[in-house]
Amino acid sequence: MAIAAAPGGFAELGVPAAMTAALTAMGATVPFPIQSATLPDALAGRDVLGMARTGSGKTIAFAIPLVAALASADRPPLPGRPGGLVLVPTRELATQVSATIAPLARALGLRCVTVQGGVSPAPQVASLRRGVDIVVATPGRLEDLIAQRHCRLDRVRTTVIDEADHMADLGFLPAVRRLLDQTPPTGQRFLYSATLDGAVDILASRYLRHPATHSIDPPEATPVSLEHHVFTVEAAHKAAVVADLASGAGRSLLFTRTKHGARKLARHLGARGIPAVELHANLTQGARARNLAAFAAGTTRVLVATDIAARGIHVEDIALVVHVDPPAEHKAYLHRSGRTARAGAAGVVVTVVTPDQTRDVAALLRKAKVRAHTGPVGPGDPRVTTLVGAPAVGGAPAPVSPADRAPDRRRRQGPRPTRPRRR
Repeated sequence: MAIAAAPGGFAELGVPAAMTAALTAMGATVPFPIQSATLPDALAGRDVLGMARTGSGKTIAFAIPLVAALASADRPPLPGRPGGLVLVPTRELATQVSATIAPLARALGLRCVTVQGGVSPAPQVASLRRGVDIVVATPGRLEDLIAQRHCRLDRVRTTVIDEADHMADLGFLPAVRRLLDQTPPTGQRFLYSATLDGAVDILASRYLRHPATHSIDPPEATPVSLEHHVFTVEAAHKAAVVADLASGAGRSLLFTRTKHGARKLARHLGARGIPAVELHANLTQGARARNLAAFAAGTTRVLVATDIAARGIHVEDIALVVHVDPPAEHKAYLHRSGRTARAGAAGVVVTVVTPDQTRDVAALLRKAKVRAHTGPVGPGDPRVTTLVGAPAVGGAPAPVSPADRAPDRRRRQGPRPTRPRRR
């Protein structure tokens, strides 16, 4: 079951014909609720504050007015001085947002570049020198390029802050504020977030001018199609139960607390004949992109990820989310769990707990307002088979070579600095 689309089409909302054709080619023919709610205000030039869960269609909701505004301005791009700026918290999200914006921009003769860390800045610098209309960026790399005088934000007409709550979680809001202060205060701004807690509310109050506020499907509303389970296992049996959960034919996303835990679990699953790829900060950006692409394409059904690396993952048809290591707080639980049951599809979330963790997890679920089926489970338990189906056959993980592993700077340089690491 998909999210109920709004009546009418994009043309009725004022979207230019060239862009509606591009949307049709992308498979977007009928607006989702967040798009129908925000597009009239955004296309009219108003600032927009959008509250929506991941998977609700908000990227298209801000991409359309961003591209339309720049095209109508008819200002040729100048070297290093874009007219549109989209700020996102992670590299993976930067890539995915750019993939949505690029065909819409091309349809109206605009150019877009992705500016992110983890890869050589040379191609990004070259694109900026040629002149681009839209920059989709992570804050750290963009600040670096500005400091090196490769980019200026004084001609930015439209700014988007995407996943602002995740920006806050990762400690990037000071950088976001510094970047926004470099854009013209008269420009149009869109801020999208799943929640409006504390610092995000302050950010919206400071930088949005009389915004049109729209809230669609708040995060505390648990989808009726999402089924939660808590499996209590003995520590000695945990690895076997996790392998049973990952063995099904559906696409599964497994969360671990640490990078080492993600790497170890992916290898353990591979040794059990369950192809899995890993996603964490100790991989190079190229390896992360390949592994995520393999998971999105379905050539590998299991992705083992850490919280930070998985921020912004937008992969459809994830049937199962497993909290291999329970998160520390309820917002992380909701964010992780939101990778499945997207756009109204059915999904299952399983939290694997050892007896000493049961009390903390019970408190976490109460804060998340989630009711879960609970009970003890062991290796080969038929309840697991009922959830995930018979073990799947086939598939192959993307190989990870030593060169794919990013250097662990903490070992060579001492403790991690207090400021957040730039992405």
